[in-house]
Amino acid sequence: MTAATAPLTEPARPSLARLTLVELRKTTDTRSGRWLLIVIALTAAAMTPVVLFAAPEHERTLAGFFSASLTGAAFLLPVLGILSVTGEWSQRTALTTFALVPERHRVAAAKLAAGTALAALCVAAALAVAAAGRGLAEATGRSDAAWTMRPSVVATTLLFAMISVYSGMAFGMLFMNAPLAIVLYFALPTAWTTLTETVDALRDAAGWLDTNRTLNALLEEGITLEEWARVGTSLAVWLLIPLIAGLVRLTRREVK
Repeated sequence: MTAATAPLTEPARPSLARLTLVELRKTTDTRSGRWLLIVIALTAAAMTPVVLFAAPEHERTLAGFFSASLTGAAFLLPVLGILSVTGEWSQRTALTTFALVPERHRVAAAKLAAGTALAALCVAAALAVAAAGRGLAEATGRSDAAWTMRPSVVATTLLFAMISVYSGMAFGMLFMNAPLAIVLYFALPTAWTTLTETVDALRDAAGWLDTNRTLNALLEEGITLEEWARVGTSLAVWLLIPLIAGLVRLTRREVK
């Protein structure tokens, strides 16, 4: 008589929250990701004395310090998003990642969630630096402006940060090569803007497809339905379509 053996059970798959924490850890584990975050922080701190001593007095407000502290994040968050995707292939972790989590769309969802968290952390850190800068300005007698700032400014800034990270991830998934994705991310919109400025026939289209124009409406109060339509159209071209195409490629690319 043989002893009964316990039936084999399939191990529970990791939750999305756990996968998100793993993706956040990957961002800081690589030298490139770690240094990008350090540069973002250093740039935010470095902009405080610039505003304090070089900006006009009426710009030494909480909003002014907040805007200046986001300078580094505005340029480097998309790069961080690109590297979070392409790092799977350049750091040779793709085989481990997709072997442990065969459902690649869950890995992509975790990367997007981690990007959201990073965007929120950058905005929160910039807000803290701005508050410190505004306090220093008042302590040194270089500003007596109000401490108030519209909540919509913070919300819009967070939206812009998320768009930047998601756009970087979309280009990273689409091209799967960090140098190529970074170059094209900055070159294509710049080339499009230059083209629409020089060709009169494209200026009407630029009002719908140039994010440098359409997203500016979010900074103003009383945005109209047409402006929302322009925002949606431009983001569909530069964010949604590359993201969908990138997700398709991510799920189908062979891991070597």
